[in-house]
Amino acid sequence: MELVEHLMSQLGVSPDQAKGGAGLLLKMAKEHLGGDFEQIAAAIPGTNDMINAAPDAEGSFMGAIGGMAAKFGIGDNLGDITALAAGFDELGLDADMIAKFIPTILDFVEQHAGPQIKQILEGLLKPQ
Repeated sequence: MELVEHLMSQLGVSPDQAKGGAGLLLKMAKEHLGGDFEQIAAAIPGTNDMINAAPDAEGSFMGAIGGMAAKFGIGDNLGDITALAAGFDELGLDADMIAKFIPTILDFVEQHAGPQIKQILEGLLKPQ
């Protein structure tokens, strides 16, 4: 998987960390982008494998807190952010690594799929 290799070389993470971290972000994109996600999946080889490798942070304590917060309207993205942080923690990565994964993945997408596909993903992953 090219993206996994790219993350490993750019961020110095293990293959499992690269695959799982990318999977967490792609899983979130799949949940929020609907039909637009098809374009992203087509542009990134191994997308489903990466999503399947993502830890199930929803079952963790932090994921549960984020899910409850989102359910009660505390914040649209709080559940996503909390689940990502919990998932990265399960991979042995600090939550700060999320901010390093995002631009690295966006650069990869732009190089391999073009600016239009990057823009779709960037709208979800970049803070407003």
